[in-house]
Amino acid sequence: MPIEGRGDGGASSRIRLGMVGGGEGAFIGAVHRIAARLDDQYELVAGALSSTAEKSHRSGAALGLASDRVYDDFTVMAKTEAARPDGIEVVAIVTPNHMHAPVAKAFLEAGIHVICDKPLTVDIDSARALKSLAEQTKRIFAVTHNYTGYPMVRHAREMVAKGELGEIRVVQLQYAQDWLTERLEDTGQKQASWRVDPALAGAGGCLGDIGTHAYNLADYITGIPVRSLCAELTTFVPGRRLDDNVQIMLRYANGAKGFIWASQVAPGNENNLGIKIYGTKGGLEWWQEQPNQLHFAPFGEPTRTIARATGAAGPAAGRVTRTPSGHPEGYLEGFANIYGEVARAIRAARTGEPLDEAVQFPTVDDGVKGVVFIEAAVKSSKAGAAWVEL
Repeated sequence: MPIEGRGDGGASSRIRLGMVGGGEGAFIGAVHRIAARLDDQYELVAGALSSTAEKSHRSGAALGLASDRVYDDFTVMAKTEAARPDGIEVVAIVTPNHMHAPVAKAFLEAGIHVICDKPLTVDIDSARALKSLAEQTKRIFAVTHNYTGYPMVRHAREMVAKGELGEIRVVQLQYAQDWLTERLEDTGQKQASWRVDPALAGAGGCLGDIGTHAYNLADYITGIPVRSLCAELTTFVPGRRLDDNVQIMLRYANGAKGFIWASQVAPGNENNLGIKIYGTKGGLEWWQEQPNQLHFAPFGEPTRTIARATGAAGPAAGRVTRTPSGHPEGYLEGFANIYGEVARAIRAARTGEPLDEAVQFPTVDDGVKGVVFIEAAVKSSKAGAAWVEL
């Protein structure tokens, strides 16, 4: 389906970006702003940066936004910016999860492209409604599963697609953190407080926050749908209202088996995301904390370490590689790669030109998959770790 542009802005001019959420005290808003500016393709020009008007305007002033482009209400922002000849072309949604759907809906209806943090929404009905609305309005809708932006993740996907691992049999994932080992939410720490509140985060705690990243990573690299899952969600910290540890078995459409362990109560782990994939011809392994290396083990041969930017990685990794060999490249750059890919899509929409097939970013479809995964896992766990079809 072709994506339509707003018909304003030269093909090479900076993309006018707005933001909802991400004001003072927020974490992910700053990450999005850095990612958007890393390649100098976007300019932040407007925002409804907080649910509190005073904080929104204070945050806007700190970011150098014009006072008349800082809004108290996101619905007013959507309508006002859509009516301006220099209005925003795309909005970044960096609010707590429960606000993703209403904000995205307002901007889609205003004809504005959307970049939304994950998970897409807190329930499957609103996720599917957004997918339908994005198709109806012909707007670009990206979801920031940022780990798909890492060069060696792109290379892993290419290897699987080329059949270098053979038929996939086993997929193992983990995403371990320790920051919620104690009741951090009781200290008033903003990031902890909303993530353990079902009214703000949705039905999944650790599941929705980092379990969805692990699930998406496997889906992106393998391209094989999960048919069913069996989940046990645990809340180890007394009094916490959402899960802080997740164990999930997966059954894939091709007969492969998978497993996800995600935890935010695992002392000694900072952001320990990793994936192992094994097929009939070989296996591969990638860890987010050592992102520049992909370990490939062809069956019966010594294990090889494929390093980013050395020429061993293919064109899929090369086109999103920024720094020379030996220099660390990771989280912010991966995020920026998603923004860069979306920028290419927006520029194509401006001119009506076809989008390069090499451009890849997580879409509203991936967002829907993530919400389906969350709901199935919660349902399975409530049923005593019963198998649930996706």
